Amino acid sequence: MNFDYLNMFLFNTLQEVLDQNIEAKIETLKYNVRKMLVTKSEKPLGKIHLIDSICRLRVSYHFEHEIEEVLQHIHNNYVKNGEITFENDIFSVATLFRLLRQHGFHVLPNVFNKFKDKQGNFSERLTRDIEGMLSLYEATHIMVHGEDILEEALAFTTTHLEYIANQLNHPHAIQVKHSLRQALHKNLPRLEARSYISIYEKDPFHNENILAKLDFNMLQRLHQKEFGNVYKWWKELDMTNKLPYARDRMAESCFWALAVYFEPQYSTIRKIMMKIIITMTVVDDTYDAYGTIDELELFTKAIERLDIGLDNLPDYMKFLYRIILDLYEEIEQEMRNNGRVYALNYYVKEWQLKKYIQAYMTEARWLNNNYEPTLEDLQVFAYQKNHLVMCL
Repeated sequence: MNFDYLNMFLFNTLQEVLDQNIEAKIETLKYNVRKMLVTKSEKPLGKIHLIDSICRLRVSYHFEHEIEEVLQHIHNNYVKNGEITFENDIFSVATLFRLLRQHGFHVLPNVFNKFKDKQGNFSERLTRDIEGMLSLYEATHIMVHGEDILEEALAFTTTHLEYIANQLNHPHAIQVKHSLRQALHKNLPRLEARSYISIYEKDPFHNENILAKLDFNMLQRLHQKEFGNVYKWWKELDMTNKLPYARDRMAESCFWALAVYFEPQYSTIRKIMMKIIITMTVVDDTYDAYGTIDELELFTKAIERLDIGLDNLPDYMKFLYRIILDLYEEIEQEMRNNGRVYALNYYVKEWQLKKYIQAYMTEARWLNNNYEPTLEDLQVFAYQKNHLVMCL
């Protein structure tokens, strides 16, 4: 009897049972949270903090429609001409302001004037409200150009939070230091979720129905499986031996994809993004550190034509080109399976042909000719290379 096979079979069977039980529990918790969001209430503003927790724990993708309806209702009834009209504490006002802006609603920062003293400075009384200060601090990071009051609020909250950070007790100390190091609006979703789970579960008023930890662990297993599949693809290509000059950036490339799409419904696009980023890292090294200018000119023309007649290319470039061509065919099949074949021409035109590869070639020509690019040259160059992210 093959005991390794038997052990693997038993492990997989047990994992499937556990996953089914967890999924059933998640569905129950989702139902409870959804019920809290849609329940009619005389005080809909009371749902602000629930929505904030759901969003910060990154489980909001389960409740997008319900959250949108609640915020739309609040915006219709408590925001006039862009100004929040309800009177409340700084914590609630700043949280609502941030949530509305993050979800695309028009709202002005004028509401924060009510928290200033007669001299036009933010009231020192606010410094006694740690959660309020944190909420205002986070709200300032979604300011737009010209919003002086948010600039003032950022300076005010930063100064006071830095001063008291080492004087606070757990868990406020951890939360303040974390926010000062990396503001919510500027953090990566999965990292913020992982950090906030630890903070939220220690809050005595946390909601047991929010499925943060279960959802995080379920997604983590999915992401690990995706990484394993992409890693297997990478190892089978044997790039490390066939293109020894290229960097091995597997972990970073997969992490980039998670930074853009972490939700389970985007598994296919994550896989594609991971492979594209890994492949383009190798292309980058080819243009920057290995290929001669003549080889690079030939390679660029071959990519532009998507021409499989590559007899004039060196062997290492033929190998790299076939990887790109195979990836293109894989993307084509995925697009057909998802009814999005119309996007394929845009992908080829904007990513491989006219923008990204040509940007590498431009850079190689500058280096070969000892050319010092102008500011305008660099702006065009950055625009071309940034199209990779935009197209994805």
